[in-house]
Amino acid sequence: MTAPIISAYAGGFLIIMQGILMVLTGLHRAKAGINLGLGDDPVMERKVRRHGNLAENAGIFLAALAIAEMTVVPHQTILIIAIGFVFARFCHAIALSTEAGSHGAQDGKIFVLARVIGAFGTLICFLALGGFLLFNLM
Repeated sequence: MTAPIISAYAGGFLIIMQGILMVLTGLHRAKAGINLGLGDDPVMERKVRRHGNLAENAGIFLAALAIAEMTVVPHQTILIIAIGFVFARFCHAIALSTEAGSHGAQDGKIFVLARVIGAFGTLICFLALGGFLLFNLM
């Protein structure tokens, strides 16, 4: 069994990203006077969504990545999937930082594209990691 070094690096990047998103959300809460919830504030909605979305996806990904890295999935495969996931989550967070990315405004196609890359990139990494785990364990 090898130590999950790639998973540790990916976890490092993701936890820093999570921390940054948490601080930005908290700063907006303080500025807007929103203690809890969204307060009918579309900016607050975007900040909470991008922070929560990363939290929803990163934990299970990192757990599966570490298991895969310590068991049967080849090192290069782990590296590619980890880089892909971190990149996808970064794209998604950038997209949800804008009204165009979160609501699909026509003048913000680059942010809509970033959101698509983020969402589908995450899904592809999930499916690839799950598939490699299941296939290589048989």
